[in-house]
Amino acid sequence: MRAALTWRDRADQCIYDLAFKPDGTQLIIAAGNRLLVYDTSDGTLIQPLKGHKDTVYCVAYAKDGKRFASGSADKSVIIWTSKLEGILKYTHNDSIQCVSYNPLTHQLASCSSSDFGLWSPEQKSVSKHKASSKITCCSWTNDGQYLALGMLSGVVSIRNKSGDEKVRIERPGGTAAPVWSICWNPARDAHNDILAVTDWGQKLSFYHLSGKQIGKDRALGFDPCCVSYFSKGEYLLLGGSDKQVSLFTKDGVRLGAIGEQGSWVWACKVKPDSNYVAVGCQDGTLAFYQLIFSTVHGLYKDRYAYRDSMTDVIVQHLITEQKVRIKGRELVKKIAIYKNRLAIQMPEKILVYELYSDDSSDMYYRVKEKIAKKFECNLLVVCSDHIILCQEKRLQCLSFSGVKEREWLMESLIRYIKVIGGPPGREGLLVGLKNGQILKIFVDNALAIVLLKQATAVRCLDMSASRSKLAVVDENDTCLVYDIHTKELLFQEPNANSVAWNTQCEDMLCFSGGGYLNIKASNFPVHQQKLQGFVVGYNGSKIFCLHVFSMSAVEVPQSAPMYQYLERKMFPEAYQIACLGVTDADWRELAMEALEGLEFETAKKAFTRVRDLRYLELISSIEERKKHGEDNNELFLAEFYAYQGKFQEAAKLYKRSGQERLALEMYSDLRMFDYAKDFLGSGDPKGTKMLIKKQAEWAKNIKEPKAAVEMYLSAGEHMKAIEISGDHGWVDLLVDIARQLDRAEREPLVRCALYLEQLAQPGYAAETYLKVGDLQALVRLQVRMHRWEEAFALSEKYPEFKDDVYVPYAQWLAENDRFEEAQKAFHKAGRQSEAVRVLEQLTHNAVLESRFSDAAYYYWVLSMQCLEIARENEEQKAEMLQKFHHFQHLAEVYHVYHSIQRYTEEPFSFHLPENLFNISRFLLHSLTKETPLGISKVNTLFALAKQSRALGAYKLARHAYEKLQGLQVPAHFQRSVELGSLTIRAKPFHDSEELVPLCYRCSTNNPLLNNLGNVCINCRQPFVFSACSYEVLHLVEFYLEEGITDEEAVALIDLEAPRLNKRESKWQETMNDYAQSLRLDDSADVSEESDPFTAKLSFEQGGSEFVPVVVSRAALQSMSRRDVLIKRWPPPLRWQYYRSLLPDASITMCPSCFQMFHTEDYELLVLQHNCCPFCRRRTDESGL
Repeated sequence: MRAALTWRDRADQCIYDLAFKPDGTQLIIAAGNRLLVYDTSDGTLIQPLKGHKDTVYCVAYAKDGKRFASGSADKSVIIWTSKLEGILKYTHNDSIQCVSYNPLTHQLASCSSSDFGLWSPEQKSVSKHKASSKITCCSWTNDGQYLALGMLSGVVSIRNKSGDEKVRIERPGGTAAPVWSICWNPARDAHNDILAVTDWGQKLSFYHLSGKQIGKDRALGFDPCCVSYFSKGEYLLLGGSDKQVSLFTKDGVRLGAIGEQGSWVWACKVKPDSNYVAVGCQDGTLAFYQLIFSTVHGLYKDRYAYRDSMTDVIVQHLITEQKVRIKGRELVKKIAIYKNRLAIQMPEKILVYELYSDDSSDMYYRVKEKIAKKFECNLLVVCSDHIILCQEKRLQCLSFSGVKEREWLMESLIRYIKVIGGPPGREGLLVGLKNGQILKIFVDNALAIVLLKQATAVRCLDMSASRSKLAVVDENDTCLVYDIHTKELLFQEPNANSVAWNTQCEDMLCFSGGGYLNIKASNFPVHQQKLQGFVVGYNGSKIFCLHVFSMSAVEVPQSAPMYQYLERKMFPEAYQIACLGVTDADWRELAMEALEGLEFETAKKAFTRVRDLRYLELISSIEERKKHGEDNNELFLAEFYAYQGKFQEAAKLYKRSGQERLALEMYSDLRMFDYAKDFLGSGDPKGTKMLIKKQAEWAKNIKEPKAAVEMYLSAGEHMKAIEISGDHGWVDLLVDIARQLDRAEREPLVRCALYLEQLAQPGYAAETYLKVGDLQALVRLQVRMHRWEEAFALSEKYPEFKDDVYVPYAQWLAENDRFEEAQKAFHKAGRQSEAVRVLEQLTHNAVLESRFSDAAYYYWVLSMQCLEIARENEEQKAEMLQKFHHFQHLAEVYHVYHSIQRYTEEPFSFHLPENLFNISRFLLHSLTKETPLGISKVNTLFALAKQSRALGAYKLARHAYEKLQGLQVPAHFQRSVELGSLTIRAKPFHDSEELVPLCYRCSTNNPLLNNLGNVCINCRQPFVFSACSYEVLHLVEFYLEEGITDEEAVALIDLEAPRLNKRESKWQETMNDYAQSLRLDDSADVSEESDPFTAKLSFEQGGSEFVPVVVSRAALQSMSRRDVLIKRWPPPLRWQYYRSLLPDASITMCPSCFQMFHTEDYELLVLQHNCCPFCRRRTDESGL
């Protein structure tokens, strides 16, 4: 630190106080009874201000710069404007000792010998407060909340804005050490307000706002008259009886003096936000100084040590930006750093520090040695075991204990010194002299080695990493580079103020000057970029630059020197430069250039840096091929050009290498067909065809299918053209292709037909199949399109395709619920087992879904199917007949149960009670052996019980309720069943005789509950029931005598021969031309003879076996055709014959299922359903 006098003036009288305008442009001083206003730039007196009648002791400027105040021995305070006009004056009872403005509220504190006042523009009067002692000085805190008053009694009183005392500090010196000057630290980042206090006990002290002292008193050795802080609070100025201004740190460490004066210094202040200091003396001298703080620092590679706050040292790692502060209490004069050593010179000693560890990232230092001696030196250097002091021409080598080991005396002044490394204790020093001599000195050698001598003085030096080159900056700002071994000047560059070699690259250096950074690689031209400051180090891509007081690491891409190497095809050297730090684009350019130059190793490394797998794969494949003996560099280069997009150059190289095929493939893959055609010219047709195919594939991929079809057709690729046309539904195009193709080209024609079929064009598809001659495919087409007429016509013409037609037809019919037709179709196709299996599944599903009417119908169809199979297949005859009877039984059971299920499940009944009663009895008698799936005995018994009770069959009802008690009854029937079981006991224990069934063969009344089932208990004749009401019909089944065929029996019955009983009617009929008349003749004698059939019925049942009624030809001939019903079963079954014993009661039989009905019931059901209720034969079919 040094002080440079800027200007000086002299007033006639003592300068007791001074104040700067906040913007720093004006300086107000109190001299005699006047105020003098100076221009701070050149010391010009702007204007003297007269207003006071006696000596002015104090002056203060408001923080906002609008006004200032002065206090005088005439007991008055004058408020002045910034335009130097007095606007207000007020007085105290004694002389004014000090004034101070509140920094925030601009309230003015004015202090006299006996009191102090607080004035602000908003107040009309000044509020005054008594003081216990004479006030000598005052100062406001930063936030304007508190005012500190220094008193002659040695007391410091801290008051609030209202003037009330909050803290009182009693100084140990008392009245013997009056407080003469105080000042609050203006630093805004400080956590606590700190008050600096000076007294005439020659002490400097610091206090917190709370009154607690910070540290100990600092002895000054003189009487202080004034104290003030720099704007940011980092330094403190003190002036007094020692006739100089001293600079202290904010902690009270003395740093030095600012200008020697001829008398006591009564006032000193710092110009706001600057390093200028104004000093006012007792003899009227006014001096204005500029403080110059020199940079004290040291650098070794990426560690930079510099002075901070004059007493501290900060070590900064330039790469990681880590910092560590080493605090001191003395002025730091010199700093040197080398490897793990740090030397700090202070006024009376040198401290040597070392790192805690050898870790390159370690930033913690500890004291290694302390040399307690005062040294005078211009430059300081530290080595592993030594301290090097430079003073003018002399170099001294000291051990860490302070012992001088060696000394060198130079011919001229030493201008530059630098440690260039070496073993511990034997480091080398590079020394530059004013006379241009450059020497190398080893600390363990007394002899200096002259490296070279130049004509101009040395300003800066650096040696390359291999110690083979030397860079010098001379006093003419020229950078000169020498070969150390030959002493040859390699090159020189102008406009340099500092130079540094790259520690990672032998051939690179940088130098700064004229606001530019210059980077030079080898002997290439210099690359420039803007940079302010001095270059002090160069490591890889980082350049360490000192600008004003700060050191920064600047990341500089090494692009320019890399491209310089690339221009000369020096790929390894360019890669070495790139490793120092270039952009990804530069790495890619290096990789491309190296690959084009067939420098595969460098290219591979560069592509690895940019993570370009595509080019790495290319290089890997080329290296693999080279291992196998392939050495055609033109072919390798062609592939590289193709990767780069230089396709024409690649094609030329392919052609030159004799690989035209590769060029064609390249163009084809890139869809550059026009280029490919140009390249091919009028070549062989095979190549042209291949090209067209590739072009067609490309057109297909880019969604241009029509163009692709045309190209495929022209290339003869019919299948691909057909596929595209079919996928896009272009029927016309497919038809054209099919018609143009030769019938020998079977595969594309078949593919055409398939697509036409998919596109619902069966006519064109059939035409194509006919062209190919594929009849089976044609038949299957008609079947798939459900064009059955055409399919049947083909099967008639070509019987071998019968299965291909009728099986799908049957399946289609079954899917559409046309089961009868499906059965016929299955049979026509010879698939009887499949027909049965399908119907069995349908029947099972109907039962599971409680569609019992459908189940009955399906079982009937199944039974008829089995009968047909039995007729056609002799081997399965017995099995199929058994199944026929079983299915017939199931069909009847499910048909009956359908009514029961509707009665129990639905809210309304559609049957008469008598019908439900008969149905329930019939079903119960039919379930004597087993209960088929889905049929509920509970429902059956429940319906029987309810209808029996309603019709008076109480005994049967009681039996049904008893049976229900032993079964699991659903919850919704439970109450009804329990109630019925109780109430039926109140009824008679017999059944109504009207309900008892009569056997029409033996005239026996059968019980309602028959253990034998649906047969007579006497003659064992099976009852014949109406398929609607399930009443017993007046029919008796009879059998033919041995030898009578069905055809003969029908013929005999149809004869209807008159009976031989000579029975005549009593009614006589007469007719004439005008009338017809009937007359009853009572006189006629009628002799009755028994009917032959009736005679067959009259016999005594001899045992438990059933004896059927067997009739002869005579009996058949005597029967009337209208009295006989015949079930004309198809073979192998025999027909069944029934004789009506009540001819007047008409009975109708369904000609399809042979179920019997009362004629009235049947006609009603047919009208309701338009079909037979059992077999669902429609009325419009023949026979109904």
